[in-house]
Amino acid sequence: MCIFAAQKFINKVFTLKRKNLITVQNNRPNKGFGPKNKKEAQHRINNHITAQVVRVVGDNIEPKIVSLREALSIADEYGLDLVEISPQANPPVCKVMDYQKYLYEQKKKLKEIKANSAKTEIKEIRLSPQISEHDVEFKCNHAIRFLQDGYKVKIIMTFRGRSIIYKDNGELELLKFAERLQDYGKVDQMPVLTGRNMTILMVPKPKK
Repeated sequence: MCIFAAQKFINKVFTLKRKNLITVQNNRPNKGFGPKNKKEAQHRINNHITAQVVRVVGDNIEPKIVSLREALSIADEYGLDLVEISPQANPPVCKVMDYQKYLYEQKKKLKEIKANSAKTEIKEIRLSPQISEHDVEFKCNHAIRFLQDGYKVKIIMTFRGRSIIYKDNGELELLKFAERLQDYGKVDQMPVLTGRNMTILMVPKPKK
């Protein structure tokens, strides 16, 4: 009876160990086939370059075709990276450069391009012929902020009902509004009437 109980206990221990081993194995990361979370590099650099013969170029470096080992040695002499910039060429073209500095400059240029494209957006300020002085001041402050941020500003005077007969007065009010903004922007398009809307376009003054 004791032998049977001991054998049962041993079998239970082995079963638990096996389950634990399976759990550990299943929790191991799948290195070969798991999802890739990191972005692929824009270029192959240094020891990640696969071509055995390359054309090496760079600042103060005479372009020439050399073995990969020699190209890496040249980059090492300058304390820089060897970057494959034209993998489709025969042989591939590799440039000796500071790759981290290159990535930083590319990121900075992209940020500037996005910022400049955003500035082409036109902000609108809407007025009416019967607008109060308080509302004019309020909208004027908005327009000033837009111009300071580098946006173009379209000021729209909307004529409702019979107020269209006072379009001359509306044009005068638009010009007065633009005059309030003369320290921050300049008129790019004089008042134009389209349907019941009269618009004037202002652009920011160049920063000194």
